[in-house]
Amino acid sequence: MIALTKTLVKTVTAQKLDSIDFHDSKRADFLQKVIEGLEDGILILSQTGEVVHANASARRLCCQFNQGNFKQNFVPPVIWNLCESLFNSRYLFSDKLLILSDEIVLDKSNIFRIRVRLLDLEGFEVPCLLVTIENQYESVKNVALTEVKKFDLTPREAEIWFLYRSNYSYKEIATKLYITINTVKKHMKNIHTKRQANMSYD
Repeated sequence: MIALTKTLVKTVTAQKLDSIDFHDSKRADFLQKVIEGLEDGILILSQTGEVVHANASARRLCCQFNQGNFKQNFVPPVIWNLCESLFNSRYLFSDKLLILSDEIVLDKSNIFRIRVRLLDLEGFEVPCLLVTIENQYESVKNVALTEVKKFDLTPREAEIWFLYRSNYSYKEIATKLYITINTVKKHMKNIHTKRQANMSYD
């Protein structure tokens, strides 16, 4: 795996010391920190499937997809299959930016959206692949947390709303929270009343 900062250092060493642009170096460091800090996984792959760069989230998620086994240059088959589909389709749509997307469902709380696109960057002889891995569960959780504050939900309503937004049925919510379905329905009625009251203020 080649870190973006290392790539920059390689190009810098080839230049004369007096022509080094330290502003570009700081920008590369900043971008590296942003990419590493993202919750979403970011993978940059060569066309042969070699990992050019993977942020911490991507390494963790790939390890999860491979049941705990992450080798330096190993891309999970479920991701590589999507990459190959992109290669096979790009000639049909050569004039358009093509982004392929798929879902990986491990269980209700581990649903991932995978997106793949070609990345044609200066300095690279051949295009690379940009793969983003978004944890749908975390995205829904963040939206639900915002809604909990916006609708001023109680702690119990917040628990129920979060599960409801995560596609749990009333029966599954009742089982998970050790309450009756009627209690879930009562809370959901209160939540919807609060939501409608909030929408009338907008």
